[in-house]
Amino acid sequence: MPRIRCHYNDCVFVDEGYCSAAAVEIDPDTGCATYSPSEGVASVEDWDEEEEEIEEWEEDQEEDLWLDEEDEF
Repeated sequence: MPRIRCHYNDCVFVDEGYCSAAAVEIDPDTGCATYSPSEGVASVEDWDEEEEEIEEWEEDQEEDLWLDEEDEF
């Protein structure tokens, strides 16, 4: 039986980097049709929220740097 190397890290069928599904359907345009995301993995929305929090934190840090420089003079 052939083994299929899989690059989806969050698929329920991935076992040590190889697909463990009984049958695999590949669409040349969209990729693996058998792909099924596992539970507990961060969704795209979760990443977007985290990026927003990081951006807000960076903005706060930039403001603090400006305040520190003004205190030195």
